[in-house]
Amino acid sequence: MNALRTLCLSLAVLAAAAQPAFAFESGYAQRTKVTLNTSPAGVETKEALSGVAVPVRLHSGNFDFTQVKPDGSDLKVLAGDDKTPLKFSVERFNDLDQMAVLWVQLPSVAPGTDKNTLYVYAGNEKAPAHQNEQAFDSATAAAFHFAEKDGSAADHTGALKAQAPVAVDANGQIGQAAKLTGAPVVWAANDKLKAAGGNPYSISLWAKPAAAGGTLFAQGPLSIVLEGGKVVARLGTLQVAGGDLPVSTWAQVGLVLGTGKATLYVNGAQAAQADLPSPAPAVEGEVKVGEGYSGSIDELQIATSVRSAEWMKFARAAQGADAKLVASVTQTADSAEEGSSEAGYIGILVKNLTIDAIIVIAILGVMFVISMWVMVTKAVFVGRADKDNRGFLKSFREARDVLVAEGPKAHPDSPLARLYEAGLRELNKRDVGKRPEPLSGASLDAVKASIDADLVRENHELNSKMVLLTIAISGGPFLGLLGTVVGVMITFAAIAAAGDVNVNAIAPGIAAALLATVAGLGVAIPALFGYNYLAARIKNISSDMQIFVDEFVTRVAESYGAR
Repeated sequence: MNALRTLCLSLAVLAAAAQPAFAFESGYAQRTKVTLNTSPAGVETKEALSGVAVPVRLHSGNFDFTQVKPDGSDLKVLAGDDKTPLKFSVERFNDLDQMAVLWVQLPSVAPGTDKNTLYVYAGNEKAPAHQNEQAFDSATAAAFHFAEKDGSAADHTGALKAQAPVAVDANGQIGQAAKLTGAPVVWAANDKLKAAGGNPYSISLWAKPAAAGGTLFAQGPLSIVLEGGKVVARLGTLQVAGGDLPVSTWAQVGLVLGTGKATLYVNGAQAAQADLPSPAPAVEGEVKVGEGYSGSIDELQIATSVRSAEWMKFARAAQGADAKLVASVTQTADSAEEGSSEAGYIGILVKNLTIDAIIVIAILGVMFVISMWVMVTKAVFVGRADKDNRGFLKSFREARDVLVAEGPKAHPDSPLARLYEAGLRELNKRDVGKRPEPLSGASLDAVKASIDADLVRENHELNSKMVLLTIAISGGPFLGLLGTVVGVMITFAAIAAAGDVNVNAIAPGIAAALLATVAGLGVAIPALFGYNYLAARIKNISSDMQIFVDEFVTRVAESYGAR
């Protein structure tokens, strides 16, 4: 009953696993699955991140622009559960160049896993037009993408705009970028972009310098500059330097003020750290980017919170499109079903099993459990017997007197020790070693006959339950074949009664019927291997017992027989 219950539970698990991995969103022609791998195999993070905004890059390799509205207004982003809508905004969507960048806010990013997933749906003419949403968390005071067509360099809310149009570099790190030749991009002072002395303030930006000098960011007493190719951050009299920025290469630069420290990051790694002065000056006033700097600047983000080292590391990998972190693939409704076909096929087989096949598979399941139990217990039994035999033989052959070797008490699992004990029992009946008369030939024959009887019983014990394996080997395939034949007969009878002869009606039933044969072979094949292995081990032990009997009787005759 326990074996049958186990089999039924296994079938239930298979049936549950056989359900499609997801239901493709109705009305949409395609979706792009984006996975963020924070495990050691990807870009490992060790703390959970919340509210983080990640750029999702769409291109011809992972997105079919021909199935989408020209302006991308039918886009929809769902969380990994394929149900929860996620906030997102579109930085760039160009169906002609087949390039798009979406900023998606993830409620949480779990550390150490490759299960951080989101889905971008597209291709639905009836979908309501998407309106850009707040894709950044509440701590983000401003995020400048430098992707506006009019060069206004507006922040993510559109409220802050540069005082003069900004030249655009079409090949930015994420989308477009600001192209600078020494004149700064300036934003007027705003209460959103200020921090009282000692309050948290975080800055992150991407830079691709054409020369080894210039100001990357400046606001009141705070500045991040490039001096001789090295990043230097200053806050009043405080200076923090570290990290190289090679020319003509995109690199991420971050600065975090908070918890009494000023920490400088380059490419997601901490480059330098120093204690903040006390009192620390307030960070306020107009913001300037690129004064005296030649090159490109992209994705400037300013936050009124302390961005952790893990946040900087993750942001660098996500915004830099690190292949180890970000993986994406396009799925259509058809390919989605194909993607879950392995589980779906099993579900079809289980669903179409006839009652006879279910009964046969249940019986085969019981046989499989029994045969596995026999193989495991027998392997343990034979292993112990072989080990104790070796120990007993050593003591027996080292003993000068055949009557004083170690017996079953010292080697409880040794068949040889038990045969030795049987021999001693017969010798003690004849007071061997206690009287001067030698053993006659008839007495020696009687002793050997008694030991041979015990040898037969030991062989029976060694071979016990092996017949169950032979039943599994020979009966399993035939039982499975019986289930298949009856299942096919029932399937054809049902088709004849229904009058439906198309392949879709025939195939599931026949495929399910064949599952019984597969189950039969699944029982027989392991049993066959196990039986052959155990039979060889048992044969060796039987041979050792026969040899031992002859050796024991010979030594007794030599020591106590008539001369």
